[in-house]
Amino acid sequence: MEAHMSNGAFTAIDIYCGSGAVTEGMKAEEITVLAAIDNDPIACETYRLNHPEVHLCQADIRALNPTDIRVNIDFRGQLDLLVVCAPCQPFSSQNRKRTPDDPRADLVLESLKFVEEFEPTIVFFENVPGIANSEPLISLRQKLATLGYFLGEPKNLNAADCGVPQRRERCIMLAARTRERIEAFYNSITPLPNVTVRQTIGDLKQLCSGERDPDDPLHFARNHQLLTLRRLQHIPEDGGSRSSLPEELELDCHKGRKNDFPDVYGRMRWDDVAPTLTTGCTDVTKGRFAHPRDNRAITLREAALLQSFPPHYRFFGNSGQIARQIGNAVPVNMIRTLAPSLKLSVQTT
Repeated sequence: MEAHMSNGAFTAIDIYCGSGAVTEGMKAEEITVLAAIDNDPIACETYRLNHPEVHLCQADIRALNPTDIRVNIDFRGQLDLLVVCAPCQPFSSQNRKRTPDDPRADLVLESLKFVEEFEPTIVFFENVPGIANSEPLISLRQKLATLGYFLGEPKNLNAADCGVPQRRERCIMLAARTRERIEAFYNSITPLPNVTVRQTIGDLKQLCSGERDPDDPLHFARNHQLLTLRRLQHIPEDGGSRSSLPEELELDCHKGRKNDFPDVYGRMRWDDVAPTLTTGCTDVTKGRFAHPRDNRAITLREAALLQSFPPHYRFFGNSGQIARQIGNAVPVNMIRTLAPSLKLSVQTT
């Protein structure tokens, strides 16, 4: 049994923790994470590599009894914060296969049994803006009310305003027993200056297709096909797009459709934030994921840094599995930036 006592620490539980980006952000701001929950075995291995001191429950949350978590962490104090970053795919505009009856849409409601068990001072929800008009949100608000919690209105927040070198629109909400705590949280969020692609990855070792940095296992370039390299050679550095491709190099599915998926084969801009990173963030056919200068897609290391993972963060899995974990993560610096506002909310009476 892992023994945890609050001892005056600011305490949190991280459900839907994935590979641990939210926990990393909280720990960096001196928040004690008591427990975390996820059912993805690969992401859980990454979580364990970086947060061995946290009680991680690898399980389907729908079959999990929160009492078991309390027993395993031997926690009897007041929980300050419950973080709920439920899967966003059911509400995401990026998900072209989404359906109204996606069973994952109701996963956000699984947080309610943890609210009932731990009675946290505040509950922080993070998702995509699409959740704001969803049926699960209506149900969440009603059921939180029966537990004595108000749910603040959804607030859209760009991760780029939180010290993340990436344009990433998110929706945040706070639940608390008083409206004053919710207002204190929202009102204290202060935008930060943008951090650029150049500032983030500009000093990394320059790589050509197929090359590796011997000093960094995540900094290796895909071995692109010759046709892909020919296309990249025609795309201007620093923000160029596939509109510059000669007709003979255009993809058949793009001929005559320059406005469809314009970011495919596009380059990032040095002095701007990166576009939203997805699970396909190291594939130039999946978005504007070409390096600003080099004729290649960005590497896993570059993607991780653009998601504001610290350089020491370790990942478990193969290339595709790591890219998926990076693309699915809540940016570390977004949580770090919001942490003081979360603490202020708890301190508000």
